[in-house]
Amino acid sequence: MVTLQTAENALKNVYLDVVANQLNVKANPLMAKIKRSSKDVWGKEIRKLAPFGINGGIGAGSEAGELPASSGNGYVQFVAELKNLYGKIELSDKSVRASASNIGAFVNLLSDEMEGLVKASAFNLGRMLYGDGSGLLATVASVDGNKVVCDKVNNLIEGMLVDIYNGETKVNANQIVKITYVDRVNKTFHFDASLFTGTIAQGHKLYVQGSKGYEISGLGKIFDTSATEIYGVKKSDYQWLNPYVSTTATEISDILIQQAIDFLDMNNDSNINFIATSSAVRRAYQEYLGAYRRNVDVTELEGGYKTITHNGIPVVADRFVDDDKMYLLNTNDFTLHELCDWKWLEGEDGRILKQNQNYPTYSATLVKYAELICDKPCGQALISGIKSTVTNPFSTTVNVSNSGSENA
Repeated sequence: MVTLQTAENALKNVYLDVVANQLNVKANPLMAKIKRSSKDVWGKEIRKLAPFGINGGIGAGSEAGELPASSGNGYVQFVAELKNLYGKIELSDKSVRASASNIGAFVNLLSDEMEGLVKASAFNLGRMLYGDGSGLLATVASVDGNKVVCDKVNNLIEGMLVDIYNGETKVNANQIVKITYVDRVNKTFHFDASLFTGTIAQGHKLYVQGSKGYEISGLGKIFDTSATEIYGVKKSDYQWLNPYVSTTATEISDILIQQAIDFLDMNNDSNINFIATSSAVRRAYQEYLGAYRRNVDVTELEGGYKTITHNGIPVVADRFVDDDKMYLLNTNDFTLHELCDWKWLEGEDGRILKQNQNYPTYSATLVKYAELICDKPCGQALISGIKSTVTNPFSTTVNVSNSGSENA
């Protein structure tokens, strides 16, 4: 007979390893390329010595002359707080009891819940990799009823619960703002007006519920030219904390890409092994290759992702990269520092399924404490301002009114 204990055992012994592998390897192509480590975690913080420059104790001299003076490696200590990442599932008492005598129905119940959890967690992890840690999803441009126009919607998805902020003031207070539909062509979303009756206005900013300021420091943090420090270190004290940034790009070309790669190779001893860009820029690049009748080489990445390449370097289109941008990365410089791998949050009694107070439901929470650190920001590059020759790829092929929808 299926019981809550049966469900707990399945979550702990069957689903946990599968979910962890899905989120660590298959959630996002960039995530699959980043190494994981727990050795620099001290309590709630990451304290890591990052080397820079070379050992200065070298030189040449005469047969009986003075030996070179010693000068050790240069180091700077990065300090960052571990971020708290959560994923939650919920089972109703009724659904558990209904499947008590049917193991097949019970397995389907748990599988559906875990599949939804993996999808939602993978979406948020992928989004955070390209964020700046603030959790900012989008900025409101205009509002018409429950339809909101934003500067971008690539970070939004149906079913997402968001907070609305006017500066540092939370607009939705005690109400829920749930996204019900995202029109990715026209950069708009609709919210459930029955749950939120407040006012959303131009300039308001969207964040995932409760996440403002608590997310992983992704690429947006590294390439934030307005930031004065990173990982607790002032950029003005160490210029190598500043990455290569080009904002004057127009048309995509092999020369444009190679120029950035060569600069990083010659000046910062960095070997680019991963290129992430938007689908719009990738299409422009494919069109460029086709115009010059060049072969389009394809490679397969860990996790089963297939993509085109530039001189053997994978060029991956990611939904979370802004339309005009291309990141050139040496993923060997990145580490996801973690206190532990994904675990179920357990109570003092060791239980992971807990009844929600005053409700006939049980919930279980998946947790991971981690932060992303780049040892060598100067070894990474960002090219922005790249024009796409195809402004609306859907306009002549599908019904635009339905093309933007993606079920959560």
